[in-house]
Amino acid sequence: MKAKQLFFYFLFLTSLWINAQNNNPIALDEVVVADAVLNKYSNSLQIKNISDTLIEKNYNSLTNLLRYNSLLYFKENGNGMVSSVSFRGTTAAQTAVIWNGININSQLLGQTDFNTITPLGYSRVSVRSGGGSGIYGSSAIGGTVHLNNELKFNKQFTNRLSVNLGSFNTQGYFYDFKGGTDKLAVDISFSRNSSSNDYTYLNRNKVNQNGAYDNTSLNTNFGYKINSNHEINIYSQLYDGNREFSGTIVTTSNSKYKDLNSRNLLEWIANKDEFTSRLKLAYITESYKYFENKTNNNYTNGGASTKIIKYDLEYTPSIKLTINSVFSYTHINGFGSSIDPVTRQVGTAGVLLKYLFTKKLKLETSARQELTTNYKTPFLYSVGLVANPLHNYTVKLNASKNFRVPTFNDLFWVGSGNLNLKLESSQQVELGQELHLGAARLSATLFYIDTKDMIRWVPNESGIWMPINTDVVKNKGLEITGHFRKKIKKHLFDFDMAYAYTSAVDQIKQKKLIYVPYHKFTSTIDYSFANWSINYQLLFNGSVFITTDNSNKLKEYSVSNLSTFYKMDKNEHYKIGFQVLNLFNKDYQTVEIRPMPGINYNFSLTIKY
Repeated sequence: MKAKQLFFYFLFLTSLWINAQNNNPIALDEVVVADAVLNKYSNSLQIKNISDTLIEKNYNSLTNLLRYNSLLYFKENGNGMVSSVSFRGTTAAQTAVIWNGININSQLLGQTDFNTITPLGYSRVSVRSGGGSGIYGSSAIGGTVHLNNELKFNKQFTNRLSVNLGSFNTQGYFYDFKGGTDKLAVDISFSRNSSSNDYTYLNRNKVNQNGAYDNTSLNTNFGYKINSNHEINIYSQLYDGNREFSGTIVTTSNSKYKDLNSRNLLEWIANKDEFTSRLKLAYITESYKYFENKTNNNYTNGGASTKIIKYDLEYTPSIKLTINSVFSYTHINGFGSSIDPVTRQVGTAGVLLKYLFTKKLKLETSARQELTTNYKTPFLYSVGLVANPLHNYTVKLNASKNFRVPTFNDLFWVGSGNLNLKLESSQQVELGQELHLGAARLSATLFYIDTKDMIRWVPNESGIWMPINTDVVKNKGLEITGHFRKKIKKHLFDFDMAYAYTSAVDQIKQKKLIYVPYHKFTSTIDYSFANWSINYQLLFNGSVFITTDNSNKLKEYSVSNLSTFYKMDKNEHYKIGFQVLNLFNKDYQTVEIRPMPGINYNFSLTIKY
């Protein structure tokens, strides 16, 4: 089998590299990030790194964090329920979520439910706009969301405990321990979130029934420097979630859903002169149980286990040139009540290159070929240029080919799966400009995406929903972002804004895709003085079509949040906070007939030693 041949080939290269090691000392950086290629090969694209303070204000789910602090559009089946994303007008399955360099999109659904991820357990959350299949594989069409844990090799011993109490009996508890020496790094965190979620539907005499949820996450990360050349790192996460699935304005529900996901990564880093070698072994599991009636024990279930071996060899012969060769082998097993046991194997070979022509002109490219047991996958590439004609002005150009492979549910769902599906392919290009004017930073990006053979579930002649390749879709748009930060004596002002215009049109029907807003705008204003800080968030989502013939719309909405925090001492050992969410009590829906909460409150206490 070709995938296995590729696997043994890169293991052979690995053994040659290991035998070539010597003990010449090379100092490693103090901070180690598992996704080392994120910033190295994304200079021609837009990356937004979300700060710890923003994560603290949107602690309970990745959905809320990115909804208010990025240009991603989310639709949510009620507060805390299933959450799916649209990135530049693409589908939820065309956005890849990357955990410490590993793609963790569901093998069953092809996407990630952003309400099953608690952002507090990560050192950094980043949003990378544009195609990324050349680096991260299937689904990285609209963009990628990155969840990274950083390991710091220095003397440290800190404990942090956060308690959040809010409306609808909402509770959040988070504990994090960081410790280390110059040879050892430890980061362990635990989070627990729960809510009765029984909010009243505004302007309606109804309550959100059967909407309770609770979830628990455990992150454990360890790093050990064997010597100056070799380092072992371990990253692990466990998520256990329970949700009742709330009904709608017109229907009731008595169902519930259980998630159990685990992610484990072992990484060996070796250095020799101008070479850096990374060998990764990953084991990822996902499983669910769905109860149509939560009062009995009858359920349907499904899941998958994924084993990954990945080898990355970086060669830097000069400050102008860096080359990465990447080989990987992935083995996936899927199972469930509605699919027979299935297997998929994927072998990958790729190369990344970065070259500095001059101080004002940089090139970055990638090429990737996959061998898959189910499909003949296309040759993937990306080419990016970064130019600095002026010291405060940057121009970025990027072109790429990306793809998405049909999921296990698409292919094998009993009675509905379609074995004749083609994979989705996408060509895209974007042009960005950045301008720095003192304390202000502005950027504007134009993008164009041409996707063929988009997979959609539609009813057949018998009324049975099946996936088929239906669409040729063209997405185009404009994104504008701005940031201003200024300190005047003891007063600190911080302002962020982002606007996106997005058009996603089915070229066959000449209709706009559903749940893609033409306009999205976010803004954040922070003001700090002495031990006090005040934060205001504004979100505006334009109207969206909710029928494929574009005959019905869900109206636009705007939501505001206001927060204030007080540090009880200069060393920030104690900090209290108070938040008013949906400040102006707006009645809005992200999915038709599924109202979101009106005004609600949250109190927080953080202790750090």
